Amino acid sequence: MTPQRNTGAGAEAELPEYAGQYHLDSCLGSGGMGVVHLARSTSGLRLAVKVVHAEFARDPEFRGRFRQEVAAARRVSGAFTAPVVDADPEAERPWMATLFIPGPTLSEHVKQNGPMPTAQLRRLMAGLAEALRDIHRVGVVHRDLKPSNVLLAEDGPKVIDFGISRPKDSELRTETGKLIGTPPFMAPEQFRRPREVGPAADIFALGSVLVHAATGRGPFDSDSPYVVAYQVVHDEPDLTGVPENLAPLVLRCLAKEPEDRPTPDELMRELRSQAASYDTQAFIPAQRASEDERGQQAGGEPAGERSAGHFAGPSTGSAGPSAEHSVEQSAAPAVKQSAEPSMGSSAEPSGRRRLRGKRMAAVGAAALGLAALGVLVCVQLLDAAPHASRGESPRTLSTASATWAAEPVGSGKGMPQCSYGAGKLLCTRPGVVFAVSPADGALMWRRSVAARTTSAPPLVSAGLVQPFTSGGSRLAALAPASGRQAWERRLPPDTTIRYAGGTALLTRADGTVTGVDAATGSTTWQRRFPGRGTPAFLSFPGDSSAYAAQTSADGTSTQVTAVDPDTGRVRWDVRLAGALRPFGAQDGSVFFQAVDSVYGNTGAVVRYTPASKETRRVKLPVALDDAQAAVRGHFVYLLATGGSLVAVDLDTQKQLWRMETSVVRGSAPVTDGRRVYFSSGDGRLLAVDAARGRLVGQTEARLGNHSGVAGAPPAPVVVGNRIFATAPDGTVFALDTRRPSSW
Repeated sequence: MTPQRNTGAGAEAELPEYAGQYHLDSCLGSGGMGVVHLARSTSGLRLAVKVVHAEFARDPEFRGRFRQEVAAARRVSGAFTAPVVDADPEAERPWMATLFIPGPTLSEHVKQNGPMPTAQLRRLMAGLAEALRDIHRVGVVHRDLKPSNVLLAEDGPKVIDFGISRPKDSELRTETGKLIGTPPFMAPEQFRRPREVGPAADIFALGSVLVHAATGRGPFDSDSPYVVAYQVVHDEPDLTGVPENLAPLVLRCLAKEPEDRPTPDELMRELRSQAASYDTQAFIPAQRASEDERGQQAGGEPAGERSAGHFAGPSTGSAGPSAEHSVEQSAAPAVKQSAEPSMGSSAEPSGRRRLRGKRMAAVGAAALGLAALGVLVCVQLLDAAPHASRGESPRTLSTASATWAAEPVGSGKGMPQCSYGAGKLLCTRPGVVFAVSPADGALMWRRSVAARTTSAPPLVSAGLVQPFTSGGSRLAALAPASGRQAWERRLPPDTTIRYAGGTALLTRADGTVTGVDAATGSTTWQRRFPGRGTPAFLSFPGDSSAYAAQTSADGTSTQVTAVDPDTGRVRWDVRLAGALRPFGAQDGSVFFQAVDSVYGNTGAVVRYTPASKETRRVKLPVALDDAQAAVRGHFVYLLATGGSLVAVDLDTQKQLWRMETSVVRGSAPVTDGRRVYFSSGDGRLLAVDAARGRLVGQTEARLGNHSGVAGAPPAPVVVGNRIFATAPDGTVFALDTRRPSSW
């Protein structure tokens, strides 16, 4: 490859061919601190790789700062930024690789299409405020927010190049004739007190970016960067052309003193409160959509909403034997009934504009009528009223309007893990197992348990709730009507527990498997499976077998064993090619992901039918990193870490579509055949058209005060036309699957 010439401001004449293991295919752009290249990972992911200019690579202070910023960037949610894939701040030329996000920059969009209309400006401001909230939460100050650092992706604005655009603490100086920084988008304190620059500087930049998006110029304009610097510090901004309803908020962002500027949360609250009507169509850059695509969107294909945050999740461990389990018929959680749209954007299939209602803080039930093209939407907030007695029935709403959000049960942190059974939504959270009414979210019962509960949801087996605790210390079953304990069984600490039908399968480290009747807790059978080591059983809804899959040491084959869980009898046993991981079973077939035995990337989907001994394998064009899968009929849907969602048709043996979502680490997907649903770590629930691979609905984030999660969030639960999901703030909520654009 011929070395690429540096067309930017760096000191070196030629650019490198590789950054670490990544081959740099082409130059995407150049800035004051480095050059951004398009590259691909080993699995085929498109990456944007920023390589620092050689002059700054020789600066020890810059390297130290770069190391800190790479660490901070890894903690920022990918919902509004480009997630970091890899980096090497110790390389001769430090570099950082992020996911490549297709779409023009705000600068390019305004240059090509002119100023944005008011509705798009409002969504841009909300999206940037949410992005800054997330960046600031992890202690990062962008310091260079400007139109060229805002990407207009299909699912909303993304902030890029944060944290590495300053070799010093935002100090204004010159290098080889170029000013470090972008004066029209820098805050006064970046010129006056560069060592004291904080998050408020990004709010000032946000105001300047909004002026540019609204007018095509900045609030301070001059050919000389030093004149602009003087204007930023001393003059009032020029807001001519900024919409009247946004100008006061933009002016607050451009306050000279940092303490006079709003925070990102204050900006979002102001945007919500000032707009009685809210245009919620997602912004999709006009130059990126073909005529056909624009026609489909206008004719009824909903676009997606966005929101962001960080991850929170439950802790795991064993329940101590001294933990006394008490049943409590306690106060019901506060249940919010709402049909109002989220702060994100979404277009309804008919192109209707929905109205955004102000939330009412009132005791008891309240209703707010909103007119939206003749549609009356009722918004109700129900107080956290305790049940009058154990026998009192919870309030029930019609299934057409019962959209609710129940506030957290228990004081532990983490996303509730829920399943549906016995006509109830059964959930567990550290320290508590509880049941809520699917109709309205009212708490039906709760039971205190050891603080370290399992991360798996409770389930109904043999007519009882089986909320086993982790670590193998005890196995317990509860009556679904009351939460009272039906039976309990102590277990050795090295026992793993899986349920299949009406049987609990207890597996010891020595390979001994015990079948336990889930109705009584008594042993029904016990045996070892020679040549299988320690089998790890899986079972799937609607299927009567338990499956154990053991990959060979060299990763070239997998022994799959199907067992009758009631008797322990082996139904069939087969060795299949490749390292396989089962994820579903239906209609007499078992479905697997074919994974790389070293990295765990999914490279193919496999269907095995024992009756005919037929194996069908569909190779993916690009392998998926750490994917989770769901199957319905002959369609398989896979969601990878990083947000790639793929649909595969096993009958035609083709990948139907692939889309990139805003979710860095999502739950296992679920599907009702019409749509694919999954949760994100910040509490969003997303819906994607199963046939076309387009985002059709998304809720706002429900992050609360939590900012970290070790694993993927729990999967949502679909029951009829309702879907139930949970969030890091402890919320359990329900939505109507027939109208995802209203989420």
